[in-house]
This record gives sequence, C-alpha cells and structure tokens, in this order.
Amino acid sequence: MSFLRKPPIVLTIAGSDSGGGAGIQADLRTFTSLGVHGGSAITCITAQNPKRVLATQPCAPRIVREQVEAVFAELPPAAVKTGMLFSASIIRAVAEYFERKQRPPLIVDPVMVATSGKRLMKASAVAVLQAKLLPLATLVTPNLDEAQILSGVPVASPEDMRRAARRIRERFGCAVLVKGGHLRGSREAMDIFYDGRTELLLKAPFVRGVRTHGTGCTYSAAIAAYLAEGHKLPRAVELAKTYVTRAIFKSVDVADHRVLHF
Repeated sequence: MSFLRKPPIVLTIAGSDSGGGAGIQADLRTFTSLGVHGGSAITCITAQNPKRVLATQPCAPRIVREQVEAVFAELPPAAVKTGMLFSASIIRAVAEYFERKQRPPLIVDPVMVATSGKRLMKASAVAVLQAKLLPLATLVTPNLDEAQILSGVPVASPEDMRRAARRIRERFGCAVLVKGGHLRGSREAMDIFYDGRTELLLKAPFVRGVRTHGTGCTYSAAIAAYLAEGHKLPRAVELAKTYVTRAIFKSVDVADHRVLHF
C-alpha cells in the first residue's frame, strides 16, 4: 500500500477579493497549483473587480487573531504570508502573535495601494507596519511605490531599486524583494532581491498588451509555497519569479479582463 506524502501547509493572512483575481483567492489558487495546503485568515472583505475597489470592510482584529490561532492549533504552517492588512489594529494583532520566539518564515507583502489607486492600507497603519511587523519578517516584497515609502529613497531606476533594497534591509533587518514591474522605460520586468549577503537581479520579458490583476499577491504566495517545500529563500524567490512570469504568459480572458492562469 502506498500513501501520498503530506503536503506542507502555508497560511495567508490577507483580504478577500470578490472578483477572485487577487488577495486570499489568488493566494489559495497559487498554493493549490504548487501542491501545498493553504490556510487563510481574512483581514478585510472588499467589493472589487479587476477595474476597481468599490468598498472595504475590515474585520475585527480579534477575529483575525483567532483565525490565525485556529490554523496554528491544528494545521501548523511551514510558511506564512501577509497581504492586505489595512489598519494599525489588525497589524498589531498579527505582529503580537508572531512575536513569539519560534515562528515559520514570514513573507510580508506590504499592500498599500491597489492598481486602480484605491488605498488598501490606512496612512496611520504604515508606521505600525514598519515598527511592529517588518522586524519580524523573513522577506518583504514591496513594489516601487511601497519601496519608496519604506526606504525614503526615490525609486525611478534599477540603481534606485538596489539602493532602496539595501536601505530597507538596513532599517528593518529582513530580506527585501523590490518588484520593478512598473519601472518606466524598462524593456524587462526587473526585480532586485537582497538579504544582506546575496543580491539577485531577476529579469523576465514583459508581456506586451496584457494588464493583469493580482501578480503581487501571486508572487509572494509562490515564494511562501516554495519556502514551505524546503527551498532556501534566494532559490524560492527565483522559482517564484519564473512561476509568476509563466502565469502572466498563460493568462486568459475572463469576460473582458485578463486573468492569471496557473
């Protein structure tokens, strides 16, 4: 008699996207496609579609904390990722749980603004994210705008990305992946990884004419999944870059919108 191996568990702590393209929904789809079991703690309910976020309803910090505790009690994750946390009180609830000495790798996707321009993190929460959660993180994965906020460095070139990554590492002690997919004038989707020792320049060709939703969520979820599978952080980032690039290339039309396909 043969038995299938037990898949590792990954927990996502993020918001729900009613359109299914980003947030919890994108994370769970990514986990399933990579062969890991996904647990979830929902921080916010959003009314959104691929074009815009119409409304946001945050969950009470207590229920966010209780969701995390429930998963850890019976389904201890090998890695955790956070996405949309929205408020200072939710960030504090998550950080307080992860302040314990033993914790799995924690990937923080510092979701601040949606592609449509809608704020997904209150301005008052940014300082709490920096003070409470980033010092606990294994990796933070800011886009260009978020990297500029976290580093205080204007980010408009690959060298700026390198400088911002080093500043964030210096300020918070975690590894950094600065995502340059929206870098103007670049012919490639370029990211910079830096962990204090290893620096990686990750490149992939742009898929012209394709506008997708949820790539940042998918990228960080894939990193968490590869870490849960036992890969070291630099290798997990490389594999996740390949994964999200492939998902963009394979994207399909759903109604009138382009959706990542795994």
